[in-house]
Amino acid sequence: MKYIIKSVIVVALLLLSIQGMQAQQDSQYTQYMYNTATVNPAYAGSREVLSILALYRSQWVGLDGAPEVLNFSGHTPVNEKVGLGLSFTNDRIGPTSETTAVADFSYTIMLGAATKLSFGVKAGGNFLDVNMNELNEFNVNDPLSFNHTLSSPVIGAGTYLHTDNWYVGLSIPNFLTSKHYDIDSDLKISEASEEMHAYLIAGYVFNLNPNLKFKPAVLTKAVYGSPLALDLSANFLFHEKLTLGAAYRLDAAVSGMAGFQVNENIMIGYAYDYETSELSNYNDGSHEIFLRFELGTRVRGVVNPRFF
Repeated sequence: MKYIIKSVIVVALLLLSIQGMQAQQDSQYTQYMYNTATVNPAYAGSREVLSILALYRSQWVGLDGAPEVLNFSGHTPVNEKVGLGLSFTNDRIGPTSETTAVADFSYTIMLGAATKLSFGVKAGGNFLDVNMNELNEFNVNDPLSFNHTLSSPVIGAGTYLHTDNWYVGLSIPNFLTSKHYDIDSDLKISEASEEMHAYLIAGYVFNLNPNLKFKPAVLTKAVYGSPLALDLSANFLFHEKLTLGAAYRLDAAVSGMAGFQVNENIMIGYAYDYETSELSNYNDGSHEIFLRFELGTRVRGVVNPRFF
């Protein structure tokens, strides 16, 4: 019975993602404050060094076919105004594997002595692989079983306003609404499409004392036809080394986060999500881990740590 219930839930999740319904489809991250480059091209180069991040997320552990995300991103300043970046994301759920590869370009202008406004564009491709044989356990000779691969372009843009203490970013990673596949227009078997997502991210760094910083942040994600997604987080940074915090995803999950700045170049982070919805009865939570490596001298030639 437990296996049947899990199977029903997985099928329901798959229907949300591949039956042409308007739903939130982009990968979600609990530690979004470290992974802004994935959704906002204007962030490219803002850390003023070559910054490379690798992130892995296993969502709803214990639920068959649950989402898994692998993300790599790298960006660097070319000079004080121009930044470049690349990102790669592979998102697996059930029989689908979706890969997105994009390049980012940003241009920054000064609005004052310490305030910068960056504009960015991203372009690349999206590749969807569907293996419906993975859902066909009872009839391996079903003529409707198939493997399918299709691609679509990605074009996005964003803005990023920031100082050394706060930031606000608005972005749309992909303006294009692309239908990935329509297996049989007469049979109406299945189709999948990419809906346009809009992201608003903001954060502030409060210096409570020389050894303690408070870093609240918020991420809002909107897509037509789905409820607004809201993530709230609060991190405390001790001695610019150890980060501890918590997060809340509206009507979805509560999270604990931890990070450690190993040295000037390397940071590691971990987050655990506990579901607050009925899905908590069928999974053991979600795990997310990242590794960030940075190399180079900051453009202004002064050691100026970035806390976001």
